[in-house]
Amino acid sequence: MKRIPLLLLILASLLVSCSDNDKFSSDASSVLHFSIDSLAMDTIFAHTSTRTYDFWVYNQGESGVRIREVRLNQPSISRFRVNVDGNYVDSVAYDFEIRKGDSIRVFVELTAPEAIKDEPQRIEDLLIFALENGREQPLKLSAYSWKAIVYDEPLIISGDVLINEQQPIVIQKGIVVNEGATLTLSKVQLYFNDGAGIEVNGCIQADSCLFRGSRLDRMFSYLPYDRVSGQWKGIFIHSSVESEISDCEIRSSCSGIVCDKHSKLTLLRCVIHNCKGVGLEVDESTAIVDSCRITNTLGDCMNVVGSSVFVNHTTLAQFYPFSAERGVALRFDAESVIICDKTLVTGYEEDVVMGEGTNFSFSNCILRTLKPSDLEDFEEVIFESPKDEIQGEKHFKIFDTDNLYYNFSIKNDSPAFKNGIGDLRNL
Repeated sequence: MKRIPLLLLILASLLVSCSDNDKFSSDASSVLHFSIDSLAMDTIFAHTSTRTYDFWVYNQGESGVRIREVRLNQPSISRFRVNVDGNYVDSVAYDFEIRKGDSIRVFVELTAPEAIKDEPQRIEDLLIFALENGREQPLKLSAYSWKAIVYDEPLIISGDVLINEQQPIVIQKGIVVNEGATLTLSKVQLYFNDGAGIEVNGCIQADSCLFRGSRLDRMFSYLPYDRVSGQWKGIFIHSSVESEISDCEIRSSCSGIVCDKHSKLTLLRCVIHNCKGVGLEVDESTAIVDSCRITNTLGDCMNVVGSSVFVNHTTLAQFYPFSAERGVALRFDAESVIICDKTLVTGYEEDVVMGEGTNFSFSNCILRTLKPSDLEDFEEVIFESPKDEIQGEKHFKIFDTDNLYYNFSIKNDSPAFKNGIGDLRNL
């Protein structure tokens, strides 16, 4: 009896396997499986495009499956753009095959149409997979389009201008306030593209405004771009005319606010959060900071250089999550005059206060720093230690480092709240 060579057995096995994988079934029971139940995109501004979303289509059956066509349910009005396995679906695409145990990938984008109403409007369509066996499997696509005022060229302010629009305003290339001009912003939401910011050579007066990046979508499913620092440039004040920013939120910028060239700033009840640079920098200028919170910056939360600054009922919290090379909560040089009253200064490190000179005073504050031997300039100050029961992140209501979500409102059981220290608002 002749022995069959091992090589022939292997080849025969491979042929049987290939033959099995080449079988396609038109049985009515054959179905596709999707990696998602539906595709819900993020809210985007009208006339702008989403990032590219993707999902997988699997064949988990015992035979190959042929897809007769993939089509959009409303091809004439749909703004969704679909690519299936490398083929663009121009309303419909034909003839796809998925072998046994195999899969194909689908990519989807959307350019949002103009919204009729001021509030975000829902957009929907169905992506339909029609199989050779007659079965149709729809998958819902959805998003929201938000009507906005878009400035696609630099916005130059040459006189006294009031902006109080209810619609969100998208700034693609920045705002420049010329010398002698005043920009007044009242209850507006400003969304800045990457690299865009505000340069103030005159005066800015802002009340109850939001300043943030223009990306409304997500970097990952759990992480909106708005929680990622460096989304836009920030606010830069270069004028000796006094500016005032009150009840505003500035977040996810490169720098929060930078004051130089002998500028003057009053900052009242404001939030500066999640900056890729400094939160507030006062360089050879003067500033009043009252009832504010400046938190999570790659640079210093507050950096004072050759300036005079009064800080009252403010929270400076340095818990920047993206780098261990973060700055401190408060830094000032020997040429500066800084007065802090009822202010909470805390962070991850053992010492987050870096100061020089003698022109400073702290009264009724909590400071996360080493207790100095000379307490002449410290009155009723609590020196926070990492060993304290409630310190650092434990002062605050929400501190979710997994999802990078924070609420720096002070908890009732914090010694800061009990002593009336820091920004005591419940936001």
